[in-house]
Amino acid sequence: VQLQASGGGLVQAGGSLRLSCAASGRTLSRYSMGWFRQAPGKDREFVASITWSVGITDYSDSVKGRFTISRDYAKNTVYLQMNSLKTEDTAVYYCAARDRSTIRPPRDQYNYWGQGTLVTVSS
Repeated sequence: VQLQASGGGLVQAGGSLRLSCAASGRTLSRYSMGWFRQAPGKDREFVASITWSVGITDYSDSVKGRFTISRDYAKNTVYLQMNSLKTEDTAVYYCAARDRSTIRPPRDQYNYWGQGTLVTVSS
């Protein structure tokens, strides 16, 4: 599976961005998809996940109520809609795929990673 993340950019605090993660190479019917982020000097942390077939979602406490993860079957793409952005959301955002349908898999259980897209939130 190849993952291509896009949609990052510079936005003011309170604004919105939508990230996309296009998957190719395999159907994702039994996969879990996740978004992670890594800020400078920090570990990569979980943001959100979704099971491809049923659409069960999970979020970190820091983004719950502001971010929404979703998927488009026809486009084989996962999205992360980010609203009410804060400066602390600034990070490189990565999408990932795991070849098991699991709610919120641990980071080390993801098999495939995209290249990352930078989100910068200014005050």
